Amino acid sequence: MPQTFLVFDFGSSEEAAQQARHRIEAWRQAFRLGDRVQFKFERIEAEKPAEAASEAESAKSPKKKAKKEKESEAAPASAAPDHFRLLVRLEFSDHEKLTHQRWLDRIPAESPFQAAEKQIVRRGQPGFDEAAKRFDELD
Repeated sequence: MPQTFLVFDFGSSEEAAQQARHRIEAWRQAFRLGDRVQFKFERIEAEKPAEAASEAESAKSPKKKAKKEKESEAAPASAAPDHFRLLVRLEFSDHEKLTHQRWLDRIPAESPFQAAEKQIVRRGQPGFDEAAKRFDELD
């Protein structure tokens, strides 16, 4: 069966990614798509600053400890946000080519998906194996 992967990169907008996920789930139920349309949600956590070394240092000096506490209060606001992606796999049989094309056209045109960066990867194109591997590795 031909497979196509749609990768939607929502950046740091978790709300938009969740709306898109809910939209696909609603379509799956309403149109009885079953396993023909599957999706997985990917959250790439931002790197957190290392605090272990500075905590040991601040324990020695109360003045440094107070300064570190003030810095740590400001740190969450300046920390990089998480990154959100939604991977959608379309897998229709050979006799459903028209339905496959309609969903391939419809999904990126809907409102929660329009704001995201999109990438469409079809079987045989460069990056297909990488997209399939990433999709299989996600829960």
